[in-house]
Amino acid sequence: MENSRRRFIAQSALLTAGVLMPRSLAGMWKEPRYRIAVCDWMILKRQKLGAFQLTKDIGADGLELDMGGLGDRPAFDNKLRDAATRQQFLDKAKELNVAISSIAMSGFYAQSFAERTETPGLVQDCIDTMVAMKVKIAFLPLGVKGDLIQHPELRPQIVQRLKEAGAKAKKAGVIIGIETALSAAEEVKLLDEINSKHIRSYFNFSNAIKEGRDLEQELNTLGRQRICQIHCTNTDGVWLENDPKINMPAVKKTLDDMGWSGWLVIERSRDANDPKNVKKNFSANAAYLKSIFHA
Repeated sequence: MENSRRRFIAQSALLTAGVLMPRSLAGMWKEPRYRIAVCDWMILKRQKLGAFQLTKDIGADGLELDMGGLGDRPAFDNKLRDAATRQQFLDKAKELNVAISSIAMSGFYAQSFAERTETPGLVQDCIDTMVAMKVKIAFLPLGVKGDLIQHPELRPQIVQRLKEAGAKAKKAGVIIGIETALSAAEEVKLLDEINSKHIRSYFNFSNAIKEGRDLEQELNTLGRQRICQIHCTNTDGVWLENDPKINMPAVKKTLDDMGWSGWLVIERSRDANDPKNVKKNFSANAAYLKSIFHA
């Protein structure tokens, strides 16, 4: 009787704490501050249901789904427009406890966001997919044809289109994260010019490293509010654990000090000697990131 009474009191106390706990703390209780994801197109499972099981096998917490191939076609090869297919993906994610971290428009790596006439419709397709799948963040690379260092003449059109995209994202309650080739200071100016809380930075470590910029300083310059998600990756060559250009504990301390939290998405950093071994490369990187960010 006494043992039962003690268990009842302990359980009641936990329930009361859960009810009275502030929402911000309750959220922290449920999820780690940092979560690790992989990109479906980089694990060779673009818009394939098997990407969820592979993500689970890799040891990642989530998956960045792509909108499908684009090329010169007028629309993404987006299977997720179909309600039945979307439900299959959502059911599989729930079954395996693999979250959908974001939805990517990777087709814009090689296509011009500024110059393609279909761009507004492509953005709307992504937003509609996000809403249908209850995903809050999109990845939009401005890519080689939207590189504002190489093509500064495109800036007015890119800014205007991002303002329009920001208005659509605001209406839908989602965020579009852009990846640019700009320094953090110049990206801040671009974001200020766009002037939308629904267009933010999707920061990629490799861009800063390639240009010899200080990674921690770039993160600090952008700041917590501007960075919606991070591609925690370098170009291919070595695993993250062996990369002399990334001091991951220092990166974590910087993000901790900034008060940032969110998804760290592995895109590349594959072993140059075995680049096609998806499970080996991404498992190693996921395990290393968890050893740093989940410690």
